[in-house]
Amino acid sequence: MNDLYADDFSLDELLQLNVRKITPENIKKFEGYMAEIFTAMGMDIDTPSTRDTPRRFIEAMLESTSGYDGDPKLIKAFPKECRGEPDCRLSQVIEGPIHFHSLCEHHVFPFYGEAYLGYVANESILGISKLTRLVRIYAKRFAVQERIGYQIADTLEALMNPHGVAVFLRAKHMCVEMRGVRETSPATRTTVFRGVYADDPALRSEFLNVCGIIK
Repeated sequence: MNDLYADDFSLDELLQLNVRKITPENIKKFEGYMAEIFTAMGMDIDTPSTRDTPRRFIEAMLESTSGYDGDPKLIKAFPKECRGEPDCRLSQVIEGPIHFHSLCEHHVFPFYGEAYLGYVANESILGISKLTRLVRIYAKRFAVQERIGYQIADTLEALMNPHGVAVFLRAKHMCVEMRGVRETSPATRTTVFRGVYADDPALRSEFLNVCGIIK
């Protein structure tokens, strides 16, 4: 995936929406599958606290992956505001921390953390709440952290055509803490810089300072 990715695809293609058609009959069938799996793993599913566990699990999975269904309130940009600069370039806008939870597509274990989004406006600005919606539309899927950062940057570019975009994600991964190396201390940090953020070290440093990476 490269910096031209957003230029090569439409916004709909970037969002990769997949409105799910899951019927009540599907839900009942999935509950049966999970009851069988939980029983094989050792759970007694015939107790007052576990009889509804298969249903609750399926409902929780559907909610945790609702990003595939999209967000009708996401696409809302506003005209730029100019204060007399030659190219009407505004200072950067930084939003964060935006808290998110996601499911790793490798083990379907949660990872969770904070996102910071920055942009330098060009022709339009974005409603601040839309930045949170943008993070969540990609986080609430089966995902990997690196891809979420690229998806956010690509979509911001497609929505706004800004002078530059910056994305910083910091997350803790349960697949690292609960299995494998079982390391509880580290957090994984990923960054994406586009446009003026890639070209201007001072702007990039200002962004990272807000994120708490450098002082």
